[in-house]
Amino acid sequence: QVQLVESGGGSVQAGDSLSLSCAASGYPFSAYAMAWFREAPGKERKFVASINWDGDAMEYSDSVTGRGSISRDNAKNTLYLQMNSLKPEDTAVYTCAAAPGGNAAYTDPERYRYWGQGTQVTVSS
Repeated sequence: QVQLVESGGGSVQAGDSLSLSCAASGYPFSAYAMAWFREAPGKERKFVASINWDGDAMEYSDSVTGRGSISRDNAKNTLYLQMNSLKPEDTAVYTCAAAPGGNAAYTDPERYRYWGQGTQVTVSS
């Protein structure tokens, strides 16, 4: 069955960096666009970053532009998110998602068919 398993979350200080990973299985990873979303306590889930199937197109939310970098390794069926200069407002559960027809870096969560369980990122000031 399809599995998306995030890892790399944790508790860090403001200004630190963090690298998240998402290991995918059960579907043709290289044919799907991938994305990271996050949900802070009491708030709606929001788009963070996305990447198309071969990694030559990426989109970022305004909140992470310049601080975040999304990448993928199709040989390892793994998605990554590198976050630098973390802020307390980055505190959230970060979830990866997969969208079929992956020739574009979709930002609309409705495009995404498969979702992981999420990994908690907590940034202290």
